[in-house]
Amino acid sequence: MVKFYQHSFSYDHPWQNVTLAFWLRYPNPFAAHVLAVDVLDRYVDEQGVLRTTRLVLKKGKAPKWFPKTFLKNSEAFVIEESEVDPKSMTMVTRTKNLNHVRIMQVVETQKFQPGSEENTTLCKSEACIVSRFGWGMTGRIEGFGQSNFAANASKARKGMRHILQMIREKQAGGRLPFFHTQPSL
Repeated sequence: MVKFYQHSFSYDHPWQNVTLAFWLRYPNPFAAHVLAVDVLDRYVDEQGVLRTTRLVLKKGKAPKWFPKTFLKNSEAFVIEESEVDPKSMTMVTRTKNLNHVRIMQVVETQKFQPGSEENTTLCKSEACIVSRFGWGMTGRIEGFGQSNFAANASKARKGMRHILQMIREKQAGGRLPFFHTQPSL
């Protein structure tokens, strides 16, 4: 059995700011579970599309009912691939965890594009949660992953709004306190 998650959300910020916030979103107060982010590859292709591959290290929690002997380390590496097309004003990101995939793999796709109202950006998220654990626990693991994903997606939106507010303040002439500690792009 496979669990799915879908959600659409509109940011009250222009596409350029939302895509910038995506790159600046770590660290933020709503993402304490993100331990590290590193750019593995970045280039502009022949069509002018910025393609980036990043490796993200996240810390998670197994549910209390999950046997502790099967998961010695709750840290997970996540690969993030993105395509930013400034001509069509579309950004697509794909993420998936690289370890613990037999217990649970989460594959997420996000698409950012200008909203129907001026200075808004629509974000459509889809995730597929799959467990190959077996032992009668597959459905329970996938259900946990789906509810956990929904809660984390809400925190991610709060984190993006936090960074977007900082960008707005900077554009209004304020200072961004995180610039001296921002992750490398």
